[in-house]
Amino acid sequence: MNARRLRQLDYVGHMIDAIRLVHGYVEGTSREEFFADRKTQQAVILNILVLGEAATQLGNAYPEWAEQHSEVPWRSMRGMRNRLAHGYFEINLEVVWDTIKMSLPELEEKLAKVLHETPYREDL
Repeated sequence: MNARRLRQLDYVGHMIDAIRLVHGYVEGTSREEFFADRKTQQAVILNILVLGEAATQLGNAYPEWAEQHSEVPWRSMRGMRNRLAHGYFEINLEVVWDTIKMSLPELEEKLAKVLHETPYREDL
């Protein structure tokens, strides 16, 4: 039987992809340029929503697994997603920028560690 990825790891992979997309969108962009570029803002916000939605799905479908990886801020991602989705016309771009620069690099490291340390299962 071939080893297969856990469904949880598929979510984690999507989250890492979303973070890398965000980094690509803002690479070489200053804070001022970001604040002036609505298209980049929307692309970034969409991918932060993807992160939060994946965290929500993981927390709902696999709460024990998420708890085993409590170093990842699942609830914070869910909260950010909810603030962005439900308060769209009141988005604080300062918070978004700080998230990009300060939180996402650390989050990517944590998710990559989870992805690489979780063994494949053959009983799926």
